[in-house]
Amino acid sequence: MTQRTLAGLIAVPLVVALLVVAWVSPLPYVVYRPGPTLDVLGKTDGKPIIQVSGHQTYRDGGKLRMTTVSVTRPDTDVRLPELLAAWVSKKDAVYPWDAVYQKGTTDTESRQEGAVQMASSQDVATAIALQQLGVKVPEVVKIVDVVKGAPAEGKLKAGDVIVSIDGTKVTGTDQGVGLIRKASAGQALDFAVERDGKEQHVSVTPAVQDGTPRIGATVGADYDFPFDVKINISDDIGGPSAGLMFSLAIYDVLTPGSLTDGQPIAGTGEIEPDGSVGPIGGIQQKIAASDRDGAKLFLVPKDNCAEALGAAKGDVRLVKVTTMHDAVTSVEDWAHDHSAKLPTCGGGA
Repeated sequence: MTQRTLAGLIAVPLVVALLVVAWVSPLPYVVYRPGPTLDVLGKTDGKPIIQVSGHQTYRDGGKLRMTTVSVTRPDTDVRLPELLAAWVSKKDAVYPWDAVYQKGTTDTESRQEGAVQMASSQDVATAIALQQLGVKVPEVVKIVDVVKGAPAEGKLKAGDVIVSIDGTKVTGTDQGVGLIRKASAGQALDFAVERDGKEQHVSVTPAVQDGTPRIGATVGADYDFPFDVKINISDDIGGPSAGLMFSLAIYDVLTPGSLTDGQPIAGTGEIEPDGSVGPIGGIQQKIAASDRDGAKLFLVPKDNCAEALGAAKGDVRLVKVTTMHDAVTSVEDWAHDHSAKLPTCGGGA
């Protein structure tokens, strides 16, 4: 037996062993797949998804489909066969684990974060829908959470409504954060907050981090709605990306006639407090899901347009949206005339 033959006999089992290990070992990647879509004008468990009390509603047909992405969870082991299948698929996508999740993130933490984002998106969606109808919705600023060991710990609590900071009335989240950022080093700020129905004052001295005064609390927008709107959706669905579709559905339910003229329309986008539509992840998978489920039109946040053009879209028409108002106008124009000129991701009609 020659030395070369012997080396070959030794190398082959080693190569096979390495291939087997690579085949069954978990790899640091995340797989995105088209998830289910949900008609938010429909029902779940026999109850309307958009529930309104204190205002007349109109149930005139049509479908507004929110879209989802099936994403492997932080603790899920993803192996080579699954990755190879996703790589060759025209509808799936593969991303590095650390491009999607922060180090140390668990499944539970991911779900909790998604639930918080979903709740916040529903409130903003309701406010923007009412504003589209000309209804004034006063904004209030709340403490969402307090970081352990931060200056605000033991002084501010989650759920506190910030009335004023150092005597200046707080009317929005950006303005409230701005008042904190303007604090001088070592300057104690007087927070007037509403807690359990009573107003009280607490003093918090911001700590300077990276050159910026911070109190270690997250603030978020809340609203004083003139009537009750509830979105009845499964706790298994999280994240902020359904905001635009929630807002359109609420607007549709509160106005006579079908916004979509009875046709199925899908879309996505995070709705912002100023009514703008922010970008989301998994746009290609969401477009593929909408085509699978029969949508004729898909509303794409403008900052997702470039990526959306590479989606397996079938016959779905992609429409670029910048604001909630844009979305309403485009849907109404399309419902009136399916060949109407609309803003598109490709720059055409």
